[in-house]
Amino acid sequence: MKKHNAIKVVLITILVFLLLTWIIPAAYFSGEFVDQGRVQMGLFDLFNYPLTSLAYFGYIAFYLILVGGFYGILYKIPAYRTFLDKIVEKAKGKEKIVLSAIIVVCALLVSICGLHIGLALFIPFIISIVMLMGYDKIVCALVTVGSITVGLIGTTYAYTNISVLVESLSLKIDHQILVRFVILFAGIALLIFNTIMYINRNYKSNKKIKNDNKKVEAKEEKKEEVKVVKTTSKKSTNKKSTSKNSKKTTKSKNPNKAALKDEDVIVVSGEKDMKYVPNSVSSKHKIWPLVVVFSLLFVVFVLAFINWNEKVFAVSLFDDMQKAVSEFKLFGFPLFGKILGTFNSFGNWTITDMFVPMAIAVILLMIIYKIKFEDVFEGFVEGAKEAITPAVIVILIYTVLVIVTYHPFQLVIYKTILGFSKGFNIVTTSLVAVLASFFNADIAYSFQSVIPYYASVVTDVDNYSLVAIIFQSMYGLTMLVAPTSLVLMGVLSYLNIPYKKWLNVIWKLLLELFVVLLIIFIILALI
Repeated sequence: MKKHNAIKVVLITILVFLLLTWIIPAAYFSGEFVDQGRVQMGLFDLFNYPLTSLAYFGYIAFYLILVGGFYGILYKIPAYRTFLDKIVEKAKGKEKIVLSAIIVVCALLVSICGLHIGLALFIPFIISIVMLMGYDKIVCALVTVGSITVGLIGTTYAYTNISVLVESLSLKIDHQILVRFVILFAGIALLIFNTIMYINRNYKSNKKIKNDNKKVEAKEEKKEEVKVVKTTSKKSTNKKSTSKNSKKTTKSKNPNKAALKDEDVIVVSGEKDMKYVPNSVSSKHKIWPLVVVFSLLFVVFVLAFINWNEKVFAVSLFDDMQKAVSEFKLFGFPLFGKILGTFNSFGNWTITDMFVPMAIAVILLMIIYKIKFEDVFEGFVEGAKEAITPAVIVILIYTVLVIVTYHPFQLVIYKTILGFSKGFNIVTTSLVAVLASFFNADIAYSFQSVIPYYASVVTDVDNYSLVAIIFQSMYGLTMLVAPTSLVLMGVLSYLNIPYKKWLNVIWKLLLELFVVLLIIFIILALI
């Protein structure tokens, strides 16, 4: 498997956009269409724009590095592996149900809370569980990338993601809410179906291998001597699982397979895959502190990103709590206000606000499990290294956004496409929505780049609710395959999955989602 394939794909995309600035004239909309002529991008810009991207969007890359460091620290806590093993043991025989549940939860979080970037905090955790259940990297990507993009397709109450749409088109947040939930659950159903179909095609059985060393040795000889790590309800360690076979093992040409066709599935892990799963542990470790910390972190995560404000649920409780805490005075001194500093109420958090809960979680786990600072520092560095490539991907993809912002050739394309029809048209609107999503990685920038101009051309407000649904659905659909998709390219780079391989796997789901969406659009247009 080629290394850094995702970075190569994004770099090629940047070069294509550079060429487009030389070919297509630039224009912008400010009450009217303003033609700027060609605004070409130069070689110095090619190196300066990533720095601009880092200045504006570096906090997202920093967030990914912190998440990597967070899991690097967890890998230093033996109880974390025990925690994962307990989950996998409980899921034994119900793996497909567990995968489906993960997909549903992640898609709902994105749809309601808008957590398509924030969910990076739990992606390594999910990947570890999926791999320990015996599945490969493609299944990991289907579960994570698939659920997040389906949540974007069926966005419901995630005001942050669709604020540009509802405000520019003068819509309420709950416009066509039942239809949007139908889209969401249809997308979830299709994703679960395709994930299970992939598993059925590639895995004859999903049973963990029993304690049969002869069978293990036979499979090792037949399958190029891969390293085997058994994950069963019995205690095992890496040393135990490899000691009997150490003389026979050699370096595998393809160590990334998590199962063997036509055989009982075994959990295997090559040297390159060990970063996704902590080392096995043989002794017992109390896991309740980890369960409590993870649960609290998840609860804070969800409550903090649900839009409680008057534009969505009109709940003022958390605003009142934030005000009470920050203004509380002890002997006339605003104690908590000074200690905590400036902080947002739940419902107004950004991903940078998650840094504090993550730090508190690490400190609590250090104290409870008596982890030395040296081990914490070493674990953080090791984990952060694994997140560097996805972080670089983020900066490069946002570089594309900088290019289309400073060299706005995209509006010329939108004008040409919308000129093919008078007024609202499903085909032209969908095509423009796809291109806007491809050109602008960030969802808010995607809608802002075209909606003001679109509203000046398509003035029939009766269709605006459908227009909003088309734009949000096409954005999510595009992010399933676009080389400018932050979630997709970040996960592919982390899992080291070639972009072409992903396209070969995902095209059927993409086509099915498109057909379902097109049918829904046509029905809404006819009503």
